[in-house]
Amino acid sequence: MILEAKHINKFFLAPEKQQVLKNVSLSLNTGELVSVYGESGSGKSTLLYILSTLDIDFSGGLEIYGQNIKELSSQELPDFRNKHIGFVYQFHYLLPEFTVLQNVMLPAMKLNKKNKEEVRDDALVLLDELGVKEYAKRPSYKLSGGQQQRVAIARALINDPSLIIADEPTGNLDQKNSALIFELLSEITNYKNKTIVVATHDSKIYKNSHRTIEMIDGVIRL
Repeated sequence: MILEAKHINKFFLAPEKQQVLKNVSLSLNTGELVSVYGESGSGKSTLLYILSTLDIDFSGGLEIYGQNIKELSSQELPDFRNKHIGFVYQFHYLLPEFTVLQNVMLPAMKLNKKNKEEVRDDALVLLDELGVKEYAKRPSYKLSGGQQQRVAIARALINDPSLIIADEPTGNLDQKNSALIFELLSEITNYKNKTIVVATHDSKIYKNSHRTIEMIDGVIRL
């Protein structure tokens, strides 16, 4: 088990007070592909923001690799997140002024654990594994949507995190590219032993994941 959330409650205060997560508890194990699905407004994206440590304004407990997230200082938390967690979103959020290679290298350069040449080599290996190495020197905005999402996955993997959070990673793609991205995520769990948790509306993803979690009105349905 690499993540454990206990009795998570989350409120939005504007425009009026509303509870969006209600006593949510779950755990994630190494090498799992876990899908969180539900209707819009069910709380799945809010849950992923908390599990990814991007939102720590909640009640309840969250431990990742045995670390109580709320015990980390505001200086320690970003470093912990960058080291242990990779992110893939519905929109790739690649920097258009940077090349594909530079985009993938960014999180590792920020972590500052390897020199630039080592990071460059790691990034090229990932781009090769994901089938987009030939575009390494191309500006990211010149790639197709499916290619950009592959680059975003490479960026999520550059620091070799054990946990990857993916919020609707196929939501902006056509059926063919959605299937390809899901296949890549499955391969990452199977061959790289990563844990991936995906928020999705896509039935082909949640029906073929190792485990599914259904959310209804901020509650996990058992």
